[in-house]
Amino acid sequence: MIEIVLPDGAKMDFEAPVNGLQIAEKISVNLAKAAVAIKVNETVQDLTTPITTNATISILTSKTPEALEILRHTTAHILAQAVEALYPSAKATIGPSIDNGFYYDFFGIILKEEDLPKIEAKMAEIVAADLPIVRSMATRDEAKKIFKARGEDFKVELIEDLPEDVKEVSIYTQGDYVELCRGPHMPSTGRVGTAFKLTKVAASYWRGDSTKASLQRVYGTAFFSDKELKDYFTMLEEAEKRDHRKLGKEMDLWHFEEYAPGDVFWHPRGWTLFRTLQDYMRKRQGREGYVEINTPQIMNRILWETSGHWKWYKENMFTTTIEEKEFAIKPMNCPGGVLVFKQGIKSYRDLPQYIAEFGKVHRYEASGALHGLLRVRAFTQDDAHIFCTPEQFLEECQKVVKLMLDVYKDFGFGLDQVKIKLSTRPNERIGTDEIWDFLEKGLAEALEKMNYPYEINPGDGAFYGPKLDFKFYDALGREWQCGTLQADLNLPERFDVTYIGEDGEKHRPIMLHRALFGALERFTAVYTEHTAGHFPFWLAPTQVMIIPITNAQDEYVKEIANKMTVAGLRVETDLRNEKVGYKIREHSLAKIPVILVVGAKEAADQTVTIRRLGSEKQEIKPLADVIKDFKIEARYPSIEYED
Repeated sequence: MIEIVLPDGAKMDFEAPVNGLQIAEKISVNLAKAAVAIKVNETVQDLTTPITTNATISILTSKTPEALEILRHTTAHILAQAVEALYPSAKATIGPSIDNGFYYDFFGIILKEEDLPKIEAKMAEIVAADLPIVRSMATRDEAKKIFKARGEDFKVELIEDLPEDVKEVSIYTQGDYVELCRGPHMPSTGRVGTAFKLTKVAASYWRGDSTKASLQRVYGTAFFSDKELKDYFTMLEEAEKRDHRKLGKEMDLWHFEEYAPGDVFWHPRGWTLFRTLQDYMRKRQGREGYVEINTPQIMNRILWETSGHWKWYKENMFTTTIEEKEFAIKPMNCPGGVLVFKQGIKSYRDLPQYIAEFGKVHRYEASGALHGLLRVRAFTQDDAHIFCTPEQFLEECQKVVKLMLDVYKDFGFGLDQVKIKLSTRPNERIGTDEIWDFLEKGLAEALEKMNYPYEINPGDGAFYGPKLDFKFYDALGREWQCGTLQADLNLPERFDVTYIGEDGEKHRPIMLHRALFGALERFTAVYTEHTAGHFPFWLAPTQVMIIPITNAQDEYVKEIANKMTVAGLRVETDLRNEKVGYKIREHSLAKIPVILVVGAKEAADQTVTIRRLGSEKQEIKPLADVIKDFKIEARYPSIEYED
């Protein structure tokens, strides 16, 4: 007899073994119909996998977050079965679920986009057949024999490369399709339903290695309902309209060239936007006591060996040899910040110290991974490094978290749109477990004392310390990570950084690495897509466009522009010999928030006609009042101004 504890604490007794489907049936018929998988002692497994000991369980349904990944993974297997049935020469290799869908890589076949409907039709047949998905265990040797007999050399290689302590592997079958997989999966193909769609084909390589076999990748997505699938593609259509690369061209902000892959050519308006973000952040962190530094772009290899980046990050660094010495263009600002702090003797009375740097860094990204401003090789971080005592650690973490969330609030991201993840120690790391324990506990405690919920992201910390990752959801519900707070005792140790404590002895400071925007380029792209280019007045690169009705008002237009520029507003004029309606449409497409139109009456009365972006309403006001109002509207949020 085994005891099963349900999520509400209720207990049920069963003869061992029992499986998730049997437990669900005992609870209710409807639950059994809705069940996708089961979580047993926090491990998700198939409904049919036997449970042989006392356990705490929860039944996963389509309403459970983990269920969507299981659905998509199962759909990937159905894709593989369909392709192998339609194209006998094809060999399925690997097919995981990914963000927003799944993919499967195939060897021995070349597909085109027009082949996808035929594959979808075959997948629908497999779903309609409602084939049981059966999990079995096999020793490594047994599994190798099974897949060798099927000509599945790629699966054999995967088995051979498993760690030696793995003695058995799980194999899934659905009809005549056999798959090497850890699972879990849905109970049968019929449970997948009809809400799936194949989206594109692409080239790939076996295990991501360009020296190995070329493969054909098929992407797709799946949901639990047709409505969710429809909503997803509606979102993609809207995302295409909001693509920052498209808007960057329409709004004359930036462009990209093959002459500089992974870097951006800022146009005057785009560079104004960039500098406004930078200036806003300077003012926000300046109020919190941060001082700003600037450190060299290229530094000797010895520095990066000391920091550990040479060992852990070299493949992502751009290097050069000067006078027979090896240098690297900095991929991180941290070592430079350490060297600045290290100058002179520091006392505990000097701490905490807040050292900020808008440092441009370079990191190698494969050309295929580059994506506008979202994935680049050169970008600017709003970095800061806080050096504090262990006693100050908790409070300083809380200050950073508060500042981070306040900044996001200024851009319209409330706490309900922000998710915080605590990324813990990776397998490959520096420092002792005691240090990692202390830092991980401190970050968690800071959030708990502020009553902020967070999720654990196991193993995703930096090689030198754990971190808090701040993710937010944009207008389309997409998740983006920008800000981060990292806790570090290892770089101070490696660079022998100390302060004199109250006892007169040397002590190691804790180093907090902090970036609020993260990368300014990435944040710019995310915020452009979030707002669809409709920047708030204070941030818009061109805040006001002034248009005369006829050339007779050109001098008045210039007068307005001069007065507004003196008042600190960002103003442009359009004196071209074009129709007013044409100009208004053009500047509206460029998302300029305010257009002022002036004719003979406005010039005579010293007034302007105001048109706001997105509104058909027009308002006529005295010029002096408009300048006064716009000066207030142009103020940065959360910054105090003297009237």
